[in-house]
Amino acid sequence: MPPRNDNRVILEFIPRGAYVKVSAIDPLTGTEVSIVGDPTRGEAALRQLAIRKLEYVMNKQKKDGRR
Repeated sequence: MPPRNDNRVILEFIPRGAYVKVSAIDPLTGTEVSIVGDPTRGEAALRQLAIRKLEYVMNKQKKDGRR
């Protein structure tokens, strides 16, 4: 699978006390993943981590024949 482009992923940042929940959604398949991270890491780092997790899950689903 080619690397994802931030423009093709929906990202949602939700502060939760000392942490932030980041959800990444692929608009073509509806696949959604979430991470919880330290907001001091910065938005760019959290964005990258969420997108990497989304890529991992989508690749796994493709290998398993689910999408």
